Amino acid sequence: MTKANTAISEKTIDQLRPLVIEGIQERKGRDIAVVDLTGIETAPTSEFIICQGNSSQQVAAIADSVRDYLLENYGIKPYNYDGYRNAQWIVIDYGATLVHVFTRETRQLYNLEELWADAPISRIPDLD
Repeated sequence: MTKANTAISEKTIDQLRPLVIEGIQERKGRDIAVVDLTGIETAPTSEFIICQGNSSQQVAAIADSVRDYLLENYGIKPYNYDGYRNAQWIVIDYGATLVHVFTRETRQLYNLEELWADAPISRIPDLD
């Protein structure tokens, strides 16, 4: 594990969440939802943070902003990320937190909030 990744284990989910949200809001990510998966035994992680951009360019910019914000300000690197090729859905893996950045159409298609409907979902108001 690299030094940057050890920082993830030192931060709790509650500490990481506002940092991710700030990174999303830096690039005007919209309709932010926090899906708490801790009570679901078969969930792949503890939390999803889901948002959307208006275009594939904005989706990539939002994902870059989250990664850059956490790395530059807190030394936290993701374990992995994927989806930049077409930038319709980019996922960033911070261990217990997975960040999903979608275009509006792709988010509606996959509808992760409905897929995990048993989980409590918190909505973060848009900044504008």
